[in-house]
Amino acid sequence: MKVVVIGGSGLIGSKLVKILDAQGHEAVAASPKTGVNTLTGEGMVEALAGAGAVVDVSNSPSLEGSAALEFFETATRNLLAAAADAGVGHYVALSVVGSERLPDSGYMRAKVAQEKLVTASGLPYSLVHATQFFEFVQGIIDAATDGDTVRLAPVLIQPMAADDVAAAVAEVVVGAPTYAVVEVGGPEQFRLDELGSVLEAQRDPRSVAGDSDARYFGAAVAERSLVPADGARIAGTRLDEWRTRASHVQ
Repeated sequence: MKVVVIGGSGLIGSKLVKILDAQGHEAVAASPKTGVNTLTGEGMVEALAGAGAVVDVSNSPSLEGSAALEFFETATRNLLAAAADAGVGHYVALSVVGSERLPDSGYMRAKVAQEKLVTASGLPYSLVHATQFFEFVQGIIDAATDGDTVRLAPVLIQPMAADDVAAAVAEVVVGAPTYAVVEVGGPEQFRLDELGSVLEAQRDPRSVAGDSDARYFGAAVAERSLVPADGARIAGTRLDEWRTRASHVQ
């Protein structure tokens, strides 16, 4: 099957293309780097011709709410229209576990808007909600840093490796449309303020302080805002295992 991967040059997209190619599918990495631009429509007709499925793992260049909203709404409308014209049989979009539970976050509101466009499109679809990636833990820490202190709410998280995210998306996209959300998460739950172990492993001098009032990228966060519900698909890579692999790559 021909599968067009929107955002195919990015972290998840590049991994997804490799997985699908290894499975014998024709995976097309579609991004501005390859001449496909969902904001302008450039190259979309050619890329989607003959595609059995399209999967959108692209991301907004900005996390700021209004910019993210403009990106996701414009790109998704253009992509849905092109997919409909091409007769694509399965439309898959990658989103975030807890997107609907963090209304204070402009970025999450933008992801919810994206999802609503997909579900209302009339196309056969699946939505994949993934927990935060191990690869972005550093970004969480940096965003919560105040001087030499990292202030994090003691709420549950269940992060996962980007390799496992790509594998989960690949499994969904080659299957039948679910017309629903498929949640995926890592194998371990722990507290957000336990990320101090990451700093210790990196010999980072900052210290972590548990703060119930701390916000998550500007949003108030509750005990289970960031973890999937019962029945989620659980990935296999643990944090310590991922750290070992990452250190070998470096």
